[in-house]
Amino acid sequence: MPHLPLGLVFFPPEVSQTLESYGLFFTREDFSLGTLLIGFIVLTIIIYFSFRDWRRAVKSVFFILIFDGALRKWVLPQASEALYFLKDFVLFGAYLRYYFYPNPDEPRHPLRNNFITILILLASGWCLFQAFNPRLGSVIVGLFGVKAYLFYIPMLWMLPTLFRSEEELYIFLRNHLAMFIPVGILGIVQFFSPIDSPINQYIPGRNEPIATFGFGGSFNVRITGTFSYLNSYQGYLSSCFGLIIPLLSVPKSRRWQLILYCTVFLLILNSFMTGSRTPVITAILFLIGYFGMRAINKPENLLIWTGRLIPFALVAGPILWFGFRSVVEAFWARVASNSDLGSRIFLGFVGPFDLVSLTGLDGYGAGATHVGGLSLRGALGLAAGSPLPVDLEPEMGRVALELGPIGFMFWYGMRVAIIGALLLTFFALKRRFLRDLALAGTLIHLILFISQMVFHNTFSLYYWFYTGFIFMLPWLERVENWREQQRWYEQQQNYADWSDSSYG
Repeated sequence: MPHLPLGLVFFPPEVSQTLESYGLFFTREDFSLGTLLIGFIVLTIIIYFSFRDWRRAVKSVFFILIFDGALRKWVLPQASEALYFLKDFVLFGAYLRYYFYPNPDEPRHPLRNNFITILILLASGWCLFQAFNPRLGSVIVGLFGVKAYLFYIPMLWMLPTLFRSEEELYIFLRNHLAMFIPVGILGIVQFFSPIDSPINQYIPGRNEPIATFGFGGSFNVRITGTFSYLNSYQGYLSSCFGLIIPLLSVPKSRRWQLILYCTVFLLILNSFMTGSRTPVITAILFLIGYFGMRAINKPENLLIWTGRLIPFALVAGPILWFGFRSVVEAFWARVASNSDLGSRIFLGFVGPFDLVSLTGLDGYGAGATHVGGLSLRGALGLAAGSPLPVDLEPEMGRVALELGPIGFMFWYGMRVAIIGALLLTFFALKRRFLRDLALAGTLIHLILFISQMVFHNTFSLYYWFYTGFIFMLPWLERVENWREQQRWYEQQQNYADWSDSSYG
């Protein structure tokens, strides 16, 4: 049997195109005994190596996130479905090691009974309850939906001991962001390549045309970088921008200063090249909030920052305008031709409250609106479940439809509380780099509040990484304070030994 997209085997064309847009393809061949056996062996090997070193596994997840799309598009398109879950398998092995087989000699962050933990457990409990909603028609679809909501949450209590020092956290973030340079250069190549170039293809088998934008009859591709599709790349750009700004204020060598400033420039340029308003607006609002808070909190630091950014602006501005003017003009033409931004934001907040009459108190179950649920139903022959009363794109509406009004309040009440906890963490911390990261986490959570997180395979991982700052940053500050005290005691002891010597 030829390798056909799932929609061509099980679903009508209109559903098939939706599935293909997410790169979810399966055939009956994919579930043969031999294929399942090979998949089980590979999966066991991945989990085993992740289990052996949970710290390395968690850090490698962020590397896999960047390049698994490239593997799915250009290297191993025949294994696209398995690679989609690769980072989740790696993280699962790390979870097993940390939570079920911990090293007794390593410190572990306690799961304290605080307000944030309680809200997370309440929201998680309701999501689990909704996995068994009879409207879903299958518990398997519900468990897949629970994965989208909850799978990355356990990272929160692993992050404090993931990094043994503030310097180790800085090096990890610095190296992670430096990897964007080849991704950003690839984005430039994609933008100036023909639309039908292999470098601009989506996952093979996708029928949807390549997204473009432009002006004056000239159109360019909306770049995806190494990611499978445009939406994933947008979330990655916004997440990286929030992480790199705090790193710029850390003392570093000239080589790393140049690397990070090149990364900032490529982040800005690639954001324009996506043709999407989200990463650009996120960057603008982030800079306003970040420097506004710093000016209120410590005005003298703002002058230092201004002195650093002026040379960057004097170099990057002319390069962007004269070297990539067509990019800016194409982006501006797209923005000017779409005036729906205000209405989309308004409906994002107000729309979910109009769904109570359609859902009742129960909702339609976790995963009811997830495109992966359609894939599972067809591949495993699961029951169709109750038809949804309305087709929604904004995530807040989809969450309200799946979890009902009670679950909606639990989920977004938790997210509001997380923003408040990050802000309190910012005010409580004393070390500048850690404070800046807490502020960055607060702003990213706030700015992207109505954007996709549950149904965004890329941003969901970064979302919970940022949330982990609530526990990780105070822990690291205590570690650094303790080390400074130890160094002070050692110095005092050395002075005492010297004064007691014959040379005193």
